[in-house]
Amino acid sequence: MINAIDNVINAISSVLYTPFIIVLLLAGGIIFTIRTKFVQFRLFGESIRVVAEKPTQEGAVSSFGALMISTASRVGTGNIIGVSTAICCGGYGAVFWMWVIAILGGASAFIESTLAQIYKKRDNDGSSYGGPSYYIEAVLKKRWLGVIFAVVLILTYAGGYNLLASYNLQSTFATFQFYTWHTPYLIGALLAALFAVCVMGGAKRLTKVTGVLVPVMGVLYVAVSLVVIGLNIKLLPGVLGNIFSAAFDFRAIFGGFAGSAMMYGIKRGLYSNEAGMGSAPNAAATADVSHPVKQGLVQMLSVFIDTLLICTATALMCLCSGIAPDAALAGAPYVQASLGNVFGSAGPVFIALAMTLFAFTTLLGNYYYCEGCLKYIMKKTPSIGFMTGFRLIATLIVFFGAIVSMGLAWDTADLLMAILVLINMPVILIMGKTAVKALNDYAAQKKAGKNPVFKAADIGIHEKTDFWN
Repeated sequence: MINAIDNVINAISSVLYTPFIIVLLLAGGIIFTIRTKFVQFRLFGESIRVVAEKPTQEGAVSSFGALMISTASRVGTGNIIGVSTAICCGGYGAVFWMWVIAILGGASAFIESTLAQIYKKRDNDGSSYGGPSYYIEAVLKKRWLGVIFAVVLILTYAGGYNLLASYNLQSTFATFQFYTWHTPYLIGALLAALFAVCVMGGAKRLTKVTGVLVPVMGVLYVAVSLVVIGLNIKLLPGVLGNIFSAAFDFRAIFGGFAGSAMMYGIKRGLYSNEAGMGSAPNAAATADVSHPVKQGLVQMLSVFIDTLLICTATALMCLCSGIAPDAALAGAPYVQASLGNVFGSAGPVFIALAMTLFAFTTLLGNYYYCEGCLKYIMKKTPSIGFMTGFRLIATLIVFFGAIVSMGLAWDTADLLMAILVLINMPVILIMGKTAVKALNDYAAQKKAGKNPVFKAADIGIHEKTDFWN
């Protein structure tokens, strides 16, 4: 029964990715890169500067706080397991296509997060919330489409992505001697219990937890990766050469596109950085900033942290370890074998620890997006009883994820994220000119020596907004 369900999901996913999702992501990223005059390059330094700005109101969510929430979701098991799977199944060239989707995705992330800031809503306590559902309704006047997007996002993050994060975590322990048939149940139960403790505390607690764990986790992981690369630095030129040569082996790519370096690189790159899916805008809308472009730049930075830094660290660490990628090692085994070849028995232990932190923050960041979507669907803040029930269901999904098959976990996540892209990318392509106008307004104020402050009317938005009139 499970295999039959997985086959159906995989078949639908294959139709969506070949060619619709691939075209949308690449073409959309190119269009936004051109329209913003290569914002991901020319304002990269500015994105680092604005992330340190404090909110204008005491107690409000800062740019850094919103960055940590979105990074908690982006930086997770995909940076380890996803990269390993892409390399083992797609080959060296998959790394190049992950870089491409991240560089182009930086512009897409900027557009969608800037739009979320422009059209964010004011909560009763003065804080803000928003996301694609809100800008879809505000500009396109299609609430039904906003509701569909919100429903799919909930299914993707509380369902597909948390299912996969839980599976990826427990699979990391499969190489240890203590692992038996009941180990996934124990890991799932423990992870679900920790998850429940955090989500029952609400979004404020999520911000505090992820704000501490994400930077520590990321810095430590990259540091270990650099040690591995440094110890095997002689292999690096050959690894880079293989990445670029395999990336442009178009005969191999088009001979079996579904299993090619290009497909695996784009799929796993999207799973990791989420640019264009419409997820990060939900976090971006909560930030208290003086100009929407500031948070657009911050979310653009999050994509680079995720893929160009952490995913690259994983890829080069594995490929420089001396262990050749192989489909039989796809997932945690390849990363653990790579570190084990350098650090001995301590390598797999470190990966298990890193995966525990990555998976936990991923689960929290994924869940965070769902609360805003529920509020949109119901047109009000859900009752305490409703939210308690929803959080319990989300907790059960975390437990169930630890015991499902690898194929079902990955294929479910791939299908759901494809549907999100299919809705969000056409929308931001239509609305992108508004974000570009906001960028031009920001640049003009910076050129005049001002700290940019946004007014909707300055870029031709005359209808009332909750924050910018």
